[in-house]
Amino acid sequence: MVFSTLLFLFRFLPISLALYYIAPAKLKNTVLFICSLVFYSWGEVRLFPIMMVLILVNYFSGLAIEKFDHDEKKRKFFLILSIVVSIGMLFFFKYTDFFITNINAISGLSIPLLKLTLPLGISFYTFQTMSYSIDVYRRGVPAEHNIIDFGAYVVMFPQLIAGPIVKYRDVAERLHVLKGRVTLDRVDEGISLFIFGLAKKVLLADGISALWYDVTGHYVNGSFEAGVGLANASTPLVWLGIIAYTLQIYFDFSGYSMMGIGMGKMLGFDFPDNFDLPYISRSITEFWRRWHISLSGWFKEYVYIPLGGNRKGYKRQLLNIFIVWFLTGFWHGANWNFIFWGLYYFVLLMIEKTWLLPKLEKGKIWPHIYTMVLVIIGWAFFVGSDTGVTMPLLFQKLFIPSSGVSALYFLRNYGVLLIVGVLACTSLTTKIYAVLKKHTVLRGVVLAAVLVVTVAYMVDATNSPFLYFRF
Repeated sequence: MVFSTLLFLFRFLPISLALYYIAPAKLKNTVLFICSLVFYSWGEVRLFPIMMVLILVNYFSGLAIEKFDHDEKKRKFFLILSIVVSIGMLFFFKYTDFFITNINAISGLSIPLLKLTLPLGISFYTFQTMSYSIDVYRRGVPAEHNIIDFGAYVVMFPQLIAGPIVKYRDVAERLHVLKGRVTLDRVDEGISLFIFGLAKKVLLADGISALWYDVTGHYVNGSFEAGVGLANASTPLVWLGIIAYTLQIYFDFSGYSMMGIGMGKMLGFDFPDNFDLPYISRSITEFWRRWHISLSGWFKEYVYIPLGGNRKGYKRQLLNIFIVWFLTGFWHGANWNFIFWGLYYFVLLMIEKTWLLPKLEKGKIWPHIYTMVLVIIGWAFFVGSDTGVTMPLLFQKLFIPSSGVSALYFLRNYGVLLIVGVLACTSLTTKIYAVLKKHTVLRGVVLAAVLVVTVAYMVDATNSPFLYFRF
């Protein structure tokens, strides 16, 4: 089920919230757990047992780690068990065919692909279960003794499919608040965040995505609609298309995160922010402090620091950063282009760390240009395996001037939307939101207008799933 559908907006969400609000305090987590399982199982009930196994293994592992507090061998055994199950599920469903394909290519064998259905959001909720077990092992949080409460944490529908990645300690206190969890102020703020996030996704991401798809083509209801084609596009048009994709993926993912955070507020939870205006960054280092913050924080806390961080010399630090960015790329998808994307950022971050960062900090305008150009090129790696895209041809078109279909027609059609998109990437949006928060009536009018326009677009347009669903 997708947030930006009429089914979710006018059926699932209001029914779930109504049941949650009228439920007695002691049953709120039960209602949340059941509604979240319905959300997860919608359209793929056969994957329901996978989620239940993951919940049960990590729940009982947490209890065992806490129980054997003075037996380090047993504590490590149950920690490893929980991690192996979480990573094993992620590896099996997401990466098996990738390795089979590469083994076949290297060895000349013909091992058949499994062609498994990738459970939605598995890259996110497996990271949540691992962080829980590790934190219990580190004695950073107590084990959750109520399996319903633990299940509600793992499968909580606002952040289940595409984050933000919520650590147990982020919500543990609120999970156990029986009275006063939901307040009018939280609900009010949550509704605002949800509506603006929905508008980001439907009006901006989906609208701008049409430009990129006009270049490459895409699938609509199972049928491929051809675009201009990279081979036929001029270099300016390809650059215009990849800029559109740059805006699309930001509004798509940040819109989803904003909707998730908003629904979390409606339920009485405070999820961590996942984006902080990343496209105004003055360096790649700053960009990754502002983009997908929960993922960057997860890798830092559970991979980089345990490997030694920067405490074991420069060469070891270099290796640790390499491992983190290799895994970051691989986390995004079972394809070499995602690995190249991760290593691309590893190289850029090392260049900045070694000598460039002090120079960037002294600059005014050029650091912003430098950062955005490199980020846009990075997204070219990211889309390298998309339908209608071949990475060598894409980079050839970007960096070797070539003639073809002109960009002028597309600029006329999408110019205004692109300008709005660029402005929405700046601090202007946060300033407008701050003003609206101070004026209740004005905020209500603006929210109502935005919601009406967004729903009208949803009724008229073809549904476009969130890009990060596939990760």
